[in-house]
Amino acid sequence: MADRSIAQGVGGESADGIRTLPFPVDPNVGGVGLHIGPMGTGGAWPADAALRRVHRIDFHVVLFFDAGPVRHMVDFAEYEAAAGDVLWIRPGQVHRFSGRSEYRGTVLTMQPGFLPRATVEATGLYRYDLPPLLRPDPVRLAALRGALTRLQGEYADAATTATLPPGLHTAVLRHALTAFLLRLAHLAATSAEADRHQADTAFTLFRDAVEREFATNHTVSAYADALGYSRRTLVRAVRAATGQTPKSFIDRRVVLEAKRLLAHTDLPIGRVGAAVGFPDAANFSKFFHQRTDLTPAQFRAELR
Repeated sequence: MADRSIAQGVGGESADGIRTLPFPVDPNVGGVGLHIGPMGTGGAWPADAALRRVHRIDFHVVLFFDAGPVRHMVDFAEYEAAAGDVLWIRPGQVHRFSGRSEYRGTVLTMQPGFLPRATVEATGLYRYDLPPLLRPDPVRLAALRGALTRLQGEYADAATTATLPPGLHTAVLRHALTAFLLRLAHLAATSAEADRHQADTAFTLFRDAVEREFATNHTVSAYADALGYSRRTLVRAVRAATGQTPKSFIDRRVVLEAKRLLAHTDLPIGRVGAAVGFPDAANFSKFFHQRTDLTPAQFRAELR
């Protein structure tokens, strides 16, 4: 992706004040919700200094690195990518480009609605529990590169030669993209961390319930009752899968959402607390400080 194409969305805000990058529409082929291009053309990518601040995206980004190391923040965790690594950032996740790294390789961006529902489910496009940084072994790396090369060829054909009618080109692009994403999703699902997360059905159900209800439900017993497990069973399953207690798992999700709101909105501290289940601002500040060693105001100031 050229620097210009992703920078077009900088400065946009959603209704709640969150600073969000929309999908870059100008470089698309025939209005298709997909773009593939090089990183690093003419220098470090991206060039826009504003992108080096924390922001959110409303589309998928897959960064396929040809060089490294590159440090990149996703959901307030730092990842270091090397040549052959893949970074998959999903809609709604917050991230930040490193001003000290040069981005070399290929970037793919995709609107959530470009693929049909069945393909979305098969490719795990919304598996937020999976780590964003993937390190394929040589065999899988070669297969991924082959699938990406075929996708790039179809994309280039649609953009220049146009050997098919637009509707058929779109269908071919969807098939080629699906083949690439299925390989990428398989790599993500079979990583060591993903294996641990998938090992226990009780944990999987708990994880999904927390994702739905973390803003209103902070108690382990309530989750256990709703899922039909004893508290002891739930504690054992979550500890085996993550090394954490259920309470710690819930709290970490609440803190992540609070950090997102503090970083991206100008909401008063009290309203941020209310959004994650703390009607009392003092209780929220105490909760946040105990888990981050920073007050909400200090955390916000450090990012601005």
